[in-house]
Amino acid sequence: MILDQLDVPIVLAPMAGGPSTPELTVAVAEAGGLGQLAAGYLSATDTAARIAATRALTDKPFGVNLFVPGPSTPTAELTDYLAELGADHELGDAKFDTDDWAAKLDLLVADPVAVVSFTFGCPTAEEIARLHAVGSEAWVTVTSAAEAAAAVDAGADVLIAQGAEAGGHRGSFADRPADDATDPLTLLSLTQILTAATDRPLVAAGGIVTGAGIAAALAAGAAAVQLGTVFLRCPEAGTNQVHRAALPEDTPTMLTRAFTGRRARGLRNRFIDEHTATAPAGYPEIHYATAPLRAAARAAGNPDEVNMWAGQTHTLAPELPARDLVRTLAADTKTALESALSRRIQHS
Repeated sequence: MILDQLDVPIVLAPMAGGPSTPELTVAVAEAGGLGQLAAGYLSATDTAARIAATRALTDKPFGVNLFVPGPSTPTAELTDYLAELGADHELGDAKFDTDDWAAKLDLLVADPVAVVSFTFGCPTAEEIARLHAVGSEAWVTVTSAAEAAAAVDAGADVLIAQGAEAGGHRGSFADRPADDATDPLTLLSLTQILTAATDRPLVAAGGIVTGAGIAAALAAGAAAVQLGTVFLRCPEAGTNQVHRAALPEDTPTMLTRAFTGRRARGLRNRFIDEHTATAPAGYPEIHYATAPLRAAARAAGNPDEVNMWAGQTHTLAPELPARDLVRTLAADTKTALESALSRRIQHS
């Protein structure tokens, strides 16, 4: 088990769309954690190139994350929202694709990595068996006990427990209808539920940016933590400048479908305020439709029309090289655990 081989219980979140780079993956791996490459939005060819670039820089184990494709969205469900956006913006083609799923899975069977993690769903038992046959572990992102049970049944080796606090897209197997106001489980709640429900190792994700936060997750039953937001300001990250500059600001986050058609947590801005209420569940079609307006906003330095994914604790993310950050977090985690153990628990 890869988790048993790590010097520090820190896993780099696979932040697709820019922040994920081979350099960031390598820095985390070289510091003793598990680096992950995001393959979301990349072709199989581009994914292969990033794997090769990572291998050229380290001999440490690392992972690759895939988006599990879902069903296409009926055009009728998108029409009104696209018309609303199109009144003020130039939109792209609201297309459906599988994110090159089959080709990327074939690539990872032909050219294995230590871990293949999955977001937006669970691969089939047959697909996981293909990865196991070439020595790769399968890690599945889950947000509920039901998803965890399905992942275990399919043969998942590790469950990534994603709490409500997490930045970026919800990793849920199926996005709920836009009018469903059900609150997602917080990380502490989810970790306790999954610890009671399964014996699979848990990697806790969501709102963790300090050693104390890591210690809390470990104490709650996680074997390691997956961190994303805390790495966004590292020089090795490919975070765009608009996003990077906004992270230290005391801006609240919220869940929205406005940019991509799938619930994701990001820094609140004008676009989110104006369009969250009307945005339907329509991923990846809305993602592709809004791509031109987001690119134009980034180029113009306009934070009001950019998706700036971030967890709830984003203001605490430091600006440090990734290797230094991992080492600092590891030391702070040890201190926090020792401090917690030294406190006397009073019994009434």
